[in-house]
Amino acid sequence: MRSRLLLLVTPAFHGYHRSIARAFAGRAYDVVTHCYDAFETFADKLRNKACFELPARFGREESGQAEAWATRRALAVLREVRPDRVVVIKGDTLGAEFWQELDRRSIPRILWLYDDLARHRYTEAFLRGVGPVVTYARAEARQLSERGIASTFVPNAFDPELALPSPRRNGEVVFVGARYPNRVDLLTQLSEAGVPVRAYGRQWSHHPFDRLRTWELVRPSVPSERDIPLDRAYAVQAEAAAAVNIHGPQAGLAMRTFEVPGMGGLQLADRPDIGEFYDIGKETLVFESAAELVELATRAQRDRVWSERIREAGRRRSLAKHTFAHRVAEVDALWA
Repeated sequence: MRSRLLLLVTPAFHGYHRSIARAFAGRAYDVVTHCYDAFETFADKLRNKACFELPARFGREESGQAEAWATRRALAVLREVRPDRVVVIKGDTLGAEFWQELDRRSIPRILWLYDDLARHRYTEAFLRGVGPVVTYARAEARQLSERGIASTFVPNAFDPELALPSPRRNGEVVFVGARYPNRVDLLTQLSEAGVPVRAYGRQWSHHPFDRLRTWELVRPSVPSERDIPLDRAYAVQAEAAAAVNIHGPQAGLAMRTFEVPGMGGLQLADRPDIGEFYDIGKETLVFESAAELVELATRAQRDRVWSERIREAGRRRSLAKHTFAHRVAEVDALWA
């Protein structure tokens, strides 16, 4: 009997596709992954800067070129692989020709959005016809369903195979992720309160190369490090006295919501709706103000018995309920 062949068409973003591919492989799929926005060679990276990013900095969007490049590559892979099923993650850089080819070949597909609808270029008419849509935000799944779009809420997750928890602890409070004004404000207040803070990512880094590639010269005064790979981010957040989960302007809960407790980290989160997934106070911690964040971070440094108890409970819950294997099982149940 022929194995089921699944094509995973995905952004390269932090390598999350590897965790998703492993989870599908665990469900007896042969998985081929295509990263439609991967700039793998130096020439590709230089082309991206010169043809796409630089014009955008001067108000000249070159989305047409980017779409044509991504669509051409994705079509070539689709025709070569000839999959039984296709999962597209995000995918709004892909042009109409890609979706038309899926229709022409009658290939079942699922569109998986692990970011807000507002950050995608899809129209309601497109989403209504594309097939099952998976979104990481419960409110957006409800909104789509009310508009006649087949949609399912599947929250984000963590990958227990990516890294093992470490018994090591340091005294820092860390943040790993993009830089938004609310994040700068909270981390600055933590630092000014005397809490050792460190932020990770190219938008925080003071390294000259990171300033150049982000087209910025000014950086916050928060102590920082450069980008780190996902497995190292898992470890950094687990080894810290606490890891702060500060959301930006987004509808759903970030990946780190599940990654930090999954790795045995002590999470300080800014969203009370995390209580749907974790027992607040026992498996994770939530703050509602900068003052409360400072208080929790200070206790995390001083009271290891308390923090270790929360870490252990959060990891147990994550392993039982919130891995990519759990999420992919939900997605796999959606095939028509």
